[in-house]
Amino acid sequence: MINLSGSTILLTGGTGSFGQAFLREMASRWPDAVIRVYSRDELKQSELSHRFGNVRWFIGDVRDRARLTRAAGGADIIIHAAAMKQVPACEYNPFEAVRTNVLGTQHVVDSAIDAGVSRVVALSTDKAVNPVNLYGATKLCAEKIVVQGNAYAARSRTRLACVRYGNVVGSRGSVVPLFRAQRGHGRLTITDERMTRFWITLGNAVNLVLYALEHMVGGEIFIPKIPSMRVCDLAEAIAPGVPIEIIGIRPGEKLHEVLITADESRHAVDAGELYVVLPEHPWWTSGADWVRGDRLADGFVYSSQNNDRWLSVDELKTMLP
Repeated sequence: MINLSGSTILLTGGTGSFGQAFLREMASRWPDAVIRVYSRDELKQSELSHRFGNVRWFIGDVRDRARLTRAAGGADIIIHAAAMKQVPACEYNPFEAVRTNVLGTQHVVDSAIDAGVSRVVALSTDKAVNPVNLYGATKLCAEKIVVQGNAYAARSRTRLACVRYGNVVGSRGSVVPLFRAQRGHGRLTITDERMTRFWITLGNAVNLVLYALEHMVGGEIFIPKIPSMRVCDLAEAIAPGVPIEIIGIRPGEKLHEVLITADESRHAVDAGELYVVLPEHPWWTSGADWVRGDRLADGFVYSSQNNDRWLSVDELKTMLP
């Protein structure tokens, strides 16, 4: 079990949904750890400062390499959660998404290596797998940058890894608040009744990051075994009996999400409670720490459509915040 007592952790995007959940977990388990929240939202920083002790608040943008390097000085760990993640906003402002999600991640990697940070965990998404929109494409690039960052850090103590997971229950920008708002108008809109998604709670997302911090060797992508849900079932859980209108799939939207492709499964292992995609060319390590994992079957695909665990309407009701 990892012990973060006394650690100094830089948390980019720390005022977002994941960041706040991570702060709550740290305050509960390791109150003497020092967290540096790095974000550009001064209002949320001000609001959160009244709720969390032992937290330092840095106004800054991951696009700003100099400011980020300053914030990383003396840190033991970086959790990189900052991102533009709204699909329409990324489509309409493509270079802004590239600057934040791609160049910003490069700045995190460079700053970590230069500051001698021991471990970096970056948050990714199922949208990065076979991306069909710009957001997913930028997160795929970010994964590649983090994994390959280990090659540049090979002579230092810095090691970097990713976690990749699906939709977070009730996070900002999720469909849950949309359905709740539409419920009051007596009609819910769904793009396609066949649509499925992976589903994870914020608490499980935080635990996945903690697992990665404890077990990472460098270059892994940690993927939780999480349930799938049907969007129609989610609508029924939030607004039972409310009429549904099918409006058609939007640009950049998938019917089903994928967390592991058949190509990735050739260099991935089943580690029991989760899957681990191993780096294909790990010059910096032998990868021996993961030989205990079982290799995945040839052609294995981890998709929300072919999952072996599904959430029922009643289970979805209990999970909703």
